[in-house]
Formats: sequence, structure tokens, C-alpha cells
Amino acid sequence: MAALPLLVLLVAMAGLRIKGHLAALAGLATALLIALVVFHMPPRMALLATGLGAAYGIFPICWIVFPVLFLYQLSVRAGRFALLQECFIGVTEDSRLQLLLIAFAFGSFFEGAAGFGTPVAVCGTILIGLGFSPLQAAGLALLANTAPVAFGAIGTPIVALHGITGLDTMLLSRVIGRIIAPFCVLVPFWLIWAFAGFSAMLEVWPAILLAGSTYGLTLLAISTFHGPWLVDITAASLSIAALVAFIHIWKPKRTLNAALQDITQDSGTIITDRSATAFRAAVPWITLTLCVVFWGMPRISQWLDAATSVRIPIEGLHKMVLRMPPVVPIPTAEAAIFNFNWLSATGTGIFISALLAGFFMGLKSREIWQVFLQTAISFRFTVITIAALMAIGFITRYCGMDATLGLAFARTGVFYPFFGTLIGWLGTASTGSDTSSNVLFGNLQKLTAQQLGISPYLMASANSTGGVMGKMVAPQSVVVATTATDTYGTEGTLLRFVLLHSIALACLMGLLVTLIAYWPALNRTVLR
Repeated sequence: MAALPLLVLLVAMAGLRIKGHLAALAGLATALLIALVVFHMPPRMALLATGLGAAYGIFPICWIVFPVLFLYQLSVRAGRFALLQECFIGVTEDSRLQLLLIAFAFGSFFEGAAGFGTPVAVCGTILIGLGFSPLQAAGLALLANTAPVAFGAIGTPIVALHGITGLDTMLLSRVIGRIIAPFCVLVPFWLIWAFAGFSAMLEVWPAILLAGSTYGLTLLAISTFHGPWLVDITAASLSIAALVAFIHIWKPKRTLNAALQDITQDSGTIITDRSATAFRAAVPWITLTLCVVFWGMPRISQWLDAATSVRIPIEGLHKMVLRMPPVVPIPTAEAAIFNFNWLSATGTGIFISALLAGFFMGLKSREIWQVFLQTAISFRFTVITIAALMAIGFITRYCGMDATLGLAFARTGVFYPFFGTLIGWLGTASTGSDTSSNVLFGNLQKLTAQQLGISPYLMASANSTGGVMGKMVAPQSVVVATTATDTYGTEGTLLRFVLLHSIALACLMGLLVTLIAYWPALNRTVLR
């Protein structure tokens, strides 16, 4: 019964191909019914949890996606997006290498800087401009946005995991880095294989290996010696630099366009002043990067948050729900506070970057306003969808459905390392956030691991690393992808494309965690 709202949502989207906002509302109605009838949640508290979840969906989630789309539309209006396409073609005309550079490396940078759907929105739009079909661009952007998620948004998932479990942040960072590093190499191979097929993937294996290994080794080093905060940004930057330099001196034997057709080498647009054109094309994205990194700096974000944040306790729900053992060591009152951090929010930084970029690109105030209105109109159904999806997540949390599902997995005994990893997958798939998954199930992982004689650091880390594989099937992520690529209404098709990849990668992660748990030599290497 606890799983029923998620099942209804997935069947409606993937099986019946119902549009996202209708599927989300059906899932929300199911969640409310189960909460009231099966879990005996008082109606007023259920409605308050629904409202809090919907508000969180609008702010900050929608407030991240909307400014990214606004910036993209401004760059299209100013003609800079067409220049950006030419620049990527100037680096390489091969669609496999473009996908590797944009979806994996460039997307990892934005995951590290902002997270919460930003890389999927940005990279999906860029891929469409390079000739990828909208659904293809959305699906591949989702598939690429896996390994970086554990350290996304300046390390927020790991910071949250430390906060909920009390485990040491640096050791969590090291363990998570060592678990996820092999997947940093695997995912780009998987990505190109899913796009072009096995034989076409082998034709560009040196570039894939370089990008993945550069990213993975850098991630391993930064997560071990520095901590979780700058892992993705540093690893992605070095991976981009290494890949661009390598492409400059190495070419695959065939050059394939986005339709996987052979094309003549160097048949794209010739750019006479490449550096000037590249700078003009990159102006909106440089502005975005600088603003997001500035907003994400801990001292800046803390100062802005302290100065302008408005925290609103939801009377009637705040600390009225107790999370009970064995999910937590002692009965713990659940907070229900809406944090309206309007200035320190990542979306505000992105929105300001969009306005600045509009003026930098020479657009007039009237043009910027027109683009804003057009973007808002096209975004209307997405707001409903994301608000309803987050409402499902909050009802699930406050009525105890999440704990019920987690405890069901926790009763698997010796198989717990495998199924415990899937708890993380389930948490992210249902909430859309690795951070939320860590908050929901981090303590359950710690306590269960201690009862079974397994390292709590391993299972807490497994929750986060398993969770990253659920990111691509989270309904919120799917809706962000379809909205960004202008394919809203095709969520079911997109979900079917990524579902098998998500489950397969999550199972591989579970097997790796099981090996670490029961292979002493590997256990010592990872947990030291």
C-alpha cells in the first residue's frame, strides 16, 4: 500500500502515457487516500503536508528550472545559441564526442554548481541545437546525470547525510568517492553505447576513457583530500579541458551526425575568428556559471540566507509527527518549515544571471520582458506537475510511507548491502533528490548496518551512491527534461527509455556495495 502512489504515478506516465500533470495529480490523489485510510493520517495534517510539498515544488525547484529556460530563450532571441552550436561543431562534428563533452562533462559541471535539474535543462537544450531529437536529448541528458549527483550542488547530499546521521563528513566523502569512481568511467561508455550502439561506441573509446578516467581520478582525489564541496566542479573542468585538447589531436575513423549518419570531416560552418565567436556564444553561460558559483559559495549563501531568509513553521504539522524506532534511535519530531530564502536560492542567482546576460547580449528591456512572458506561459503545466510530485513526496514522508518501504528492504538480512543500495535508489526515484533520499533513509541505513555488523559508513554511502541511479527516473527529473526540450506530454516515452538503464546501474551499484561489505581486502581499501 505504501508503494501504491509511486506505482500509480509510474504506470500512468510510462504505461498509459498520460501527461505529466495529470499523472502527478493521480499519484497525489492516491497518496492522500492511502495516507488517510491506511496510515490514519489526520485530514488537516495531510492537507498541510500536501501544501508544504507543493510550495517546495514551486520554490525552490521550479524557481531553478524556470530561470534556466528563461536564459536559454534569451540566448536564442539574441542569436547566441546558434553561435554556441557552431562552436561545439568547431570542436568536433562527431555527435558521440559532442554528447560526451556536453551531456557528461559540461553537465557534471552544472550538477556540481547548482544541481536540482539544472544540468538536464541546460544540456538538453544544447543537444537539440546540435541536431539531436528532443526526446533523445532529454533521455541522454538524464542518463548522463548520474555519477555527479552524489557530490551535486556543492556537496549538498553529503552535507545532508552528515547532518542526519552524525557520521564524519570527510570519511563519508572518501567512501562515497571510492564507491562512485568506477561508475565515473562506466557511465560515459554506457551513455555512448545507449546512443550509438556498441560498435560505434568502440570507435571513440579512447576519448570516452580519457573523459571518464580524468573525471573519476579527480573525483577520487578531491573527495579524499579536500571533501565533498568542489568535487564535481573540479573534476568536470579538468575532464572538459582534457577532452577538448584530445579531440584537437585525435579524430575517430568515422564522423557521425546526431542521426548516426556518416558525414564528411570538417563540413560544418567555418569560423574565421574562433576565439571571438566562442566568447560571444559563451557569454550567457559564463554569466550563469559565475553567478551560480558565487551564489553557491558557503560564506556568500550563508550571509544571504541569514539576511533575507524567511522560515515559516507550518502550524499543525511542525513537530506534530514523530519518526519512531527502528527508523531513528529515539522518537524524533519531524520539522515542517517552509524556508523562503528568496535571495540565497540558487534559482535567484540563475535568474539574475539571465537578466545580466540579456543586457550583455544587447537585448532591450522590452525584448527581455517578452521572452519572460513567453517562457512563463510555456512553463504553466510544469509548475502543476512538479508541485504535485513534491506534494506526494512530503505526504509519503509525514505519514510514514517512506519508512515502511525502507524497513521492508531492511529485513533482507545478509542481502541487505544490495537491497540497502536500492533503498537509496527508491528514495531518489520517489523524491527526485539524492539529498532528500539521504535525509529520509540515512539514519535507517546507519542503524540497520550496526545491527547487522556492517560498517554504517558503507551503508550510509550506499544510500547516496544508489540514489544517484534513481535520479534519471524521478518523475520530477523527467518533467524537467521534457519541459526544457519542449516535449512536455511525452514523459511516459522518456521514462520507458531510462527505466531499464536506471535499474541496471542501480543493481550494479548494489553488487559493488555487497562485494565491499563481504570482501575484507576491498572493505579495508574503501573504508580506511
